Amino acid sequence: MTDNRYFQYRQDTLYVENVPLADIAERFGTPCYVYSRGALADGYRQFEAALAGCPHLICYAVKANSNLAILNLFARMGAGFDIVSGGELQRVLAAGGDAGRVVFSGVGKTVAELRQALEAGILCFNVESEAELVRLNEVAAAAGKVAPVSLRVNPDVDPKTHPYISTGLKQSKFGVAYGEALALYRKAAAMPHLRIAGLDCHIGSQLTEAAPFVAAAEKVLALADALARDGIALEHLDLGGGLGIRYRDETPPSIATYATALKGVMSGRREKLLVEPGRALVGNAGVLLSRVEYLKAGAEKHFAIVDAAMNDLMRPALYDAYHAILEVQRRGVPARRYEVVGPVCESGDFLGHERELSIAQGDLVALMSAGAYGMSMSSNYNTRPRAAEVLVDGTSVRVIRDREVIAQLFAGEHLPA
Repeated sequence: MTDNRYFQYRQDTLYVENVPLADIAERFGTPCYVYSRGALADGYRQFEAALAGCPHLICYAVKANSNLAILNLFARMGAGFDIVSGGELQRVLAAGGDAGRVVFSGVGKTVAELRQALEAGILCFNVESEAELVRLNEVAAAAGKVAPVSLRVNPDVDPKTHPYISTGLKQSKFGVAYGEALALYRKAAAMPHLRIAGLDCHIGSQLTEAAPFVAAAEKVLALADALARDGIALEHLDLGGGLGIRYRDETPPSIATYATALKGVMSGRREKLLVEPGRALVGNAGVLLSRVEYLKAGAEKHFAIVDAAMNDLMRPALYDAYHAILEVQRRGVPARRYEVVGPVCESGDFLGHERELSIAQGDLVALMSAGAYGMSMSSNYNTRPRAAEVLVDGTSVRVIRDREVIAQLFAGEHLPA
């Protein structure tokens, strides 16, 4: 949003740090993801400062934005990483991340992924089912290793967010039922190639209240105490991520308020605290830059057809999510209410409904708060190359992902003989 100090208007031109977004479009084309290094680093520093005094590890949720440059920035600042695939592990390692600071979540880890993570020496496997416990014990035995594990426990706490990103309710595919966790921990303790390291929960994404975090944490602590009475000592408690950001008019807790709440429930505990922020670190650090191709007057609505589409930014089509859309250069053109849509051949290809914009054909617009789940969820639908990504640091502008070209999209395909 425009209250983000890293994206501000200066004399009717929208800047990222000290660079006009129009200059980036001129140099690198559109659609283009643009990130502020200052915003990324500032978010991480806020988490570190807020958790000071509490032994902790910040494990960035790689799925939010997995660009190597962003992973490298967080790795150099001391971050750990929360991954959900073997591919994400390879990204973390390629970016200079430490495998010993990686936790591996996800309900469907394959044998190959388990073997890969064991070989790399990750910090912990967040196990999500009894079947996974059994498989991991077998894989570790075959490798002659002992796997560090925590159970991802489903605390059945309503995160009060979109149902597609709620992960801690009874009907969720994620985690093990709270009532079954103690018995599963006892089974894990008896498996010779597993070592119990922690306890994990994650209730959802884009949470805008502190109360669900506290409620989930309290249930996790009660289970940790029950485990201690059974003689099972934990090294860490992983309380997940999910802290929301402001896209429109949301009022999520600040990082400091969120951290204070977690430190309160952890007071006097011996276990190390792990948190897994993703969106809160990168969401408002990026925008999607796009150009208006056509303005089209319809019988009932007016359309602004831009060169970005649902394949570039899936969130509006998938969640009916809101992203503010701003003119990159304010020109004094009369404002009109537009449906902002892309060129993909789907009625669901929209980026914003009923937006008041002062734009002309050829103008640039910026889709704000696009740093999380933008590029990482993009696709090549309609044989559209994925966008370039650019990182801005003060006045420095650096491409951190080249724009794809069409030939890349079918380079691995073969005609029959």
